[in-house]
Amino acid sequence: MRKTRSMVVSMRLPTESGNRLKRLANRHGWTPSDASARLVEEGLRRSEFAFIDFCDSAAGRQAYIQGSSLAVWEVMLLVHSYKADVSGVSRHLKWPESKVQAAINYAKAFPEEIESALSENAATDFEALKRMLPQAAKFSFASAAKS
Repeated sequence: MRKTRSMVVSMRLPTESGNRLKRLANRHGWTPSDASARLVEEGLRRSEFAFIDFCDSAAGRQAYIQGSSLAVWEVMLLVHSYKADVSGVSRHLKWPESKVQAAINYAKAFPEEIESALSENAATDFEALKRMLPQAAKFSFASAAKS
């Protein structure tokens, strides 16, 4: 989430909720204040955009399409490869068009977030991936056809 001007909002939480917030903050290396601001922002985005949820990933917390394992930026990768053909992407994913459109709507509202993820993905080559995932193996159609 990008940093912008901020305002102070005071709130009371039940003790157990406050403890859970602190544990979440510690797990991510955030302050409790940062964690609560992120959770509020994510909640607002969930309420403003259909089919959007947020999940932890190796790249940090990202916007995902509900009921799937695909981050919004991954759906946008398909949208770009299908030249913005929503019905084509919908058929490819076996999703209703509304879920693909939800990813597009979110990406339009938060272009810096999505473009950053797309750029990071484009900059990751197989050697970088192999460092992160030692079990990764190159797959080629030619080697698969011989099996």
